[in-house]
Amino acid sequence: MIEGKDFYFDAHGFMVLTSEYHLNKGYCCGHGCRHCPFDYESVPEPKRSELLAQAAADAMAAKKLG
Repeated sequence: MIEGKDFYFDAHGFMVLTSEYHLNKGYCCGHGCRHCPFDYESVPEPKRSELLAQAAADAMAAKKLG
């Protein structure tokens, strides 16, 4: 894995996998990863709905910023 391409460390020191990493893996692992490009398809409800709602809210906030 390559830092900056496959993952990065967030402000809290957690390693975060990128969308590119997940796309190369080819499937949703079901853990609710921050950059899941598969719409959290393997995450059980109700967590899946919560993650989708948060992702939509984050996208709207980012759009307003710029």
